[in-house]
Amino acid sequence: MRIGELSRRTGVPVPTIKYYVREGLLPPGELSSPNQASYDDGHERRLRLIRALLEVGGLSVAAIGDVLVAIDDKERPVHKLLGAAAQRLVPAYGDGGSHDDAEAVLARERVARLIEARGWCIQPGNKAADALAAALASLARVGHGSFAELLDDYADAAERVARVDLEYTARHADREGLVEAVVVGTVVGDAVFAALRRMAQVDASSRLFAEERQE
Repeated sequence: MRIGELSRRTGVPVPTIKYYVREGLLPPGELSSPNQASYDDGHERRLRLIRALLEVGGLSVAAIGDVLVAIDDKERPVHKLLGAAAQRLVPAYGDGGSHDDAEAVLARERVARLIEARGWCIQPGNKAADALAAALASLARVGHGSFAELLDDYADAAERVARVDLEYTARHADREGLVEAVVVGTVVGDAVFAALRRMAQVDASSRLFAEERQE
């Protein structure tokens, strides 16, 4: 197909497609004449993945380039490929662990103990672990350090959700489909889970404080 047709199919403007080609995110089309290039379904699929990484995942162009390099590295195991995508989806929280006060030190120790107790395969420097430690430290600083007592309950729920996430991801056989499923499933899945949590809180509140409502 010509670039105009590729643009119509994907909703990506022609100038943006050319920009992605210049940045190395999208392979150039096959030249059919000095001024014409043709594109195929592979270009369309790659463009849709770039849009998912950009619009749903919120990744920078540089980060998208890193993920695409991982996809194209056929020697990279799927686990490491998905990790390359997932690590870039972890939002920074608070100070990102830059504080070195007592709360930060205790929070990092608590997260390390949680990882060890759970037997989780988490590498040092994992962004999610750092974000969790920063959140716990912030809670402690405002007088809610006891919230950390709920970590095991939260971890139980997280493990169940993670299994569901990966079962959904595993439905996609090709590498690009796997990454797209991780991005969409993680980012949109966070919104879905947050909404479900709020709904469950409303229900739990109505049941827990039913006696007050009846008075």
